[in-house]
Amino acid sequence: MNRISRRDLLRTTGVGLAGVAATGLVAAQDHSGHAGHGMPTPTAPPASPRRSGAGRVRTLNGWTLPHRMKGGVKEFHLVAEEIEHEFAPGSKATVWGYNGSTPGPTIEAVEGDRVRIFVTNRLKEPTTIHWHGLILPSGMDGVGGLSQPSIGPGETYVYEFTLQQHGTHMYHPHADEMVQLAMGMMGLFIIHPKDADIAPVDRDYAFLIHNFALHPGTRRPDPAIMQEFDLWTFNSKVFPAIESLVARTGERVRIRIGNLSMWNHPIHLHGVQFYVTGGDGGRWPRSQWRSEVTEIVGVGQMRDIEFTAVPGDWALHCHMSHHTMGPMGHDLPNTIGVNQRGVEERIRKMLPGYMAMGEFGMAEHQKHTDSGHMQGPPNTLPMMAGTGPFGALEMGGMFTVVKVRDDVRPGDYSDPGWYRNPPGTLARKISSDPSFGNPPRRGE
Repeated sequence: MNRISRRDLLRTTGVGLAGVAATGLVAAQDHSGHAGHGMPTPTAPPASPRRSGAGRVRTLNGWTLPHRMKGGVKEFHLVAEEIEHEFAPGSKATVWGYNGSTPGPTIEAVEGDRVRIFVTNRLKEPTTIHWHGLILPSGMDGVGGLSQPSIGPGETYVYEFTLQQHGTHMYHPHADEMVQLAMGMMGLFIIHPKDADIAPVDRDYAFLIHNFALHPGTRRPDPAIMQEFDLWTFNSKVFPAIESLVARTGERVRIRIGNLSMWNHPIHLHGVQFYVTGGDGGRWPRSQWRSEVTEIVGVGQMRDIEFTAVPGDWALHCHMSHHTMGPMGHDLPNTIGVNQRGVEERIRKMLPGYMAMGEFGMAEHQKHTDSGHMQGPPNTLPMMAGTGPFGALEMGGMFTVVKVRDDVRPGDYSDPGWYRNPPGTLARKISSDPSFGNPPRRGE
């Protein structure tokens, strides 16, 4: 029996196709009758840039969308399209995104700005963009069928509104949302305050949490998967391809985190106690800041954390342990403690390359290859990845490193390499005898 996809159903029935012209510019909704919301129809959108912008916020593995000024309005252009994306070396997929990337480029503006955002749809199904968390007119909210007609294939719509708040926000489709989000359509929308920050930061980072069901050996994410994902990502990258966060000792660092995945994530930072200083509603009053070392970022939520950088290499990761691993099998027998001697050789006669593992733990993944990590099918990452200064890191997925050094120059984001521990500050081996010291046990 052939399976019918949601896209096939839409194409067959015609449901969701916008009844508007396939060329030219179409306003999301006419607000000319509302004071303060008049929106002149522009003659042409700006050229859609690709990875050329640099903003005040450093988006991990990403970029900031440039704008042009026209009549006092900041104009941006987003293009929804199918692209090829690399999650990490050895794993590429055909995904959907904006302007050649997933996540799409970060939009940065200032509280009080008037923005005009062109959205061109180069997908083969309708789409919209919802400006997640922004205060704006109903007709600019981007919910297909409710607040606007969907943007049909080949069409360009324009959204225009005044930014009435500041904070960390997101954008994503609100048309065939399950599929389009699962395929990688999302981006950050950061609005800087018009007045001086109560506590300015020296380094401002941002990323979106997401998950992709890229089954072993495949090249397209599966939007029908609700829980058993293969790739857990920061800004659509997995460790070790996720950029490090670099800072100078003593600098104030902010990390903006948005969650558009299908799961909640306890994000944990080693080495410091950070303050949670903001959320979906923008930066909180200082009296509401709270000290944490792990902060749960729920589905659809934003969280800002801030801290003073201390020297070292500090892990930043989701604390759900399987979210810091790469593709893995599900519903497999538990082989921990099972003697598998001789099994590997017998099975290899039928399945060349088979590797037995799991008798003593999953660290056995590391013993099979020169790189220290067992390789899966073509275009599939190993379950554990990355190499540090002391060997295999046994990590993957949602994991990266905050690298703080005394000699990093202001504005320098280049990777400083691995941390050199001062004398007397590195854990070291003093015995190879498992009975060393005979420590007391319960009941003795």
